[in-house]
Amino acid sequence: MAGYFEAVPGGGAAIALDTVETSILRSLAVQLLELIGPGDEPVEGADPLAALFAEGPSEAPADPALARLFPEAYVDPRSEPDAEARAASAEFRRFTENDLRTRKREDALSVVRNLDALASAAGDGEPGLVLKLTPEESRRWLGTLNDLRLTIASRLDITEEDESEELYRLPDEDPRKPMVMAYLWLGGMQETLVETLMP
Repeated sequence: MAGYFEAVPGGGAAIALDTVETSILRSLAVQLLELIGPGDEPVEGADPLAALFAEGPSEAPADPALARLFPEAYVDPRSEPDAEARAASAEFRRFTENDLRTRKREDALSVVRNLDALASAAGDGEPGLVLKLTPEESRRWLGTLNDLRLTIASRLDITEEDESEELYRLPDEDPRKPMVMAYLWLGGMQETLVETLMP
């Protein structure tokens, strides 16, 4: 189980993590929260129902990592979009990005809370660090692992075509090596977590 998820009876998943792995995962999740940004809290005295229908941004984020986390809906990044596709994409973003940001924040916060509880249990003398997740927590972890990999991939300019042996053969002195190792490690966790969620 070390470093990879396994299914547990009754649904959910479990993974054994050491203190270093726990710390790295928590740090990555916190950085993801910082990248996504804080939520928009309703103004005091404002109608909370109106906040549910607040419009979001219509322009794609300038940061390449955020652009991967919140991609254009009707625009093919490999070709020049026409005016109609841009307008449809902007309209879609206006009404969906706020909710998507909220969900990504909640998922990452769930990961941080799970890791904090695990670290606290380890501090109380619990033997080993085995994190057990409910089915709902597993889905939140899956979303956050995916978001972390997308973010790292954008920082390293990794595309789907780049996921090859080349990543494994980077020399130790390559400054990208730690991020590539994190990317591959998260990928292994993501893959095994998907397997636990399959019926």
